[in-house]
Amino acid sequence: MSSLKDKTVKGVIWSAVDRFSAQGVKFVFSILVARLLVPEDYGVIAMLGIFMAVSQTFIDSGFGTALIRKIDRTETDFSTVFYFNIAVASVLYIILFFSAPAIANFYETPLLESVTKVVALNLIINSLSGIHNAKLSIAIDFKSRAKISIITTLLTGAVGLWMAYAGYGVWALVVQNLFSSVLRTVMLWIIVKWRPRLVFSWKSFKELFSFGSKLLTSALLDTLYNNIYTLIIGKIFSPSTLGVYSKASTLAQFPSSNITSVLQGVTFPVLSTIQNEEDRLADAYKRFLKLSAFVIFPLMVGLSAVADPFIRLALTDKWEGAIYLLQIMCFWMMWYPIHAINLNLLQVKGRSDYFLKLEVIKKIQGVLVLCITVPMGIIAMCYGSLISSIICLVWNTHYTKKLIDYGFFAQMKDLLPIIAHALVMGLIVALVVYFMPTLWLKLVVGVLAGMVYYIAGAYIMKFPEMDELLAILKLKRK
Repeated sequence: MSSLKDKTVKGVIWSAVDRFSAQGVKFVFSILVARLLVPEDYGVIAMLGIFMAVSQTFIDSGFGTALIRKIDRTETDFSTVFYFNIAVASVLYIILFFSAPAIANFYETPLLESVTKVVALNLIINSLSGIHNAKLSIAIDFKSRAKISIITTLLTGAVGLWMAYAGYGVWALVVQNLFSSVLRTVMLWIIVKWRPRLVFSWKSFKELFSFGSKLLTSALLDTLYNNIYTLIIGKIFSPSTLGVYSKASTLAQFPSSNITSVLQGVTFPVLSTIQNEEDRLADAYKRFLKLSAFVIFPLMVGLSAVADPFIRLALTDKWEGAIYLLQIMCFWMMWYPIHAINLNLLQVKGRSDYFLKLEVIKKIQGVLVLCITVPMGIIAMCYGSLISSIICLVWNTHYTKKLIDYGFFAQMKDLLPIIAHALVMGLIVALVVYFMPTLWLKLVVGVLAGMVYYIAGAYIMKFPEMDELLAILKLKRK
């Protein structure tokens, strides 16, 4: 059996291939489609975000995480969760189907009724492959996941692009999303040979739910909070404004959430295997945290610096309203991996009670900030989210200190050199963007200047995270 380190690195590599080959292709297609559609089309889809996200959270109910963490999982456990997922998905689809007219009336957008009825089918389709996804995570088999993602993204991206070019408007996004769910589910069933047994155990259900229920409550709070912005913007402002906000949010999340998903998806099953080895766990956790920041901080700061030429060149001037929002969101999303990895530790240690307490505190704080900023407009709402995110970091690191003695100040001390290095890089890129005469030069020269400074500076100043990245790349070439 390969060592834990080799298994982790290979998992990171294939998970990165999964996220960035598939998501990279998806990103390119999304740019091409956005050039053909208008912000209003994206606004209509974003209006459904909170309903779909909450429904999907109920379907999972924390069972996926509970299965990955459980050491002595059985076939009965898997089959029980499989049937539960399908049952909940079916009930939620029926609810959304008959609620579609009310949703359309709430947003005063008649088209939303038919869109809701079709988009909600994704819930049932995705519920059929939840266990298969968990199986891949348990096996740390990100190679198979990468293959599925790449093929799915290529085919569905082509469908969406063709429909957008043919003038189908918002339906291009609807069909693309639905086709993606169907194709991904079919491929998971082909690659993962697991099939459900005709068994449902209440004992298994209660055991898994005792852990998953706290995560479910936490996930619901998180999902409601993360989507309340689109709910309020969609209700108070125009679909076009919501579309611009949604696109800026998607662009800001792309580097941060994808890299974090790579590391979190691999680290959770890996760290779970050493959850009772305190010193080893603490050391691995610190290294994951600093490596995440070393990669993500410069990407987010750099994206903020080149936001203007990037938006105008990639999406055209009709999306210029997203520029300033994207710049703010980049500094907001910069801290996302630090939040996620702190919370990941609580799940590894099985402290879903801590996880729930944190979510309650943070969401109360977030709602208060939202109530204060809504009357000031959408820009103030984005600044409020940034401030709230930084305050939440103090909350998230509270239990990390209790579990492995690595709290807020210790983490900031370790991250400070990386933050300073990324900010200096951002200043250099901003100066290049300011002085370059054309949009293409602003973007290309700005990106190159940022890369050269950050990589060369990290090498000269001997950042240990640079050595770790080089070690991963060397292992990949072997």
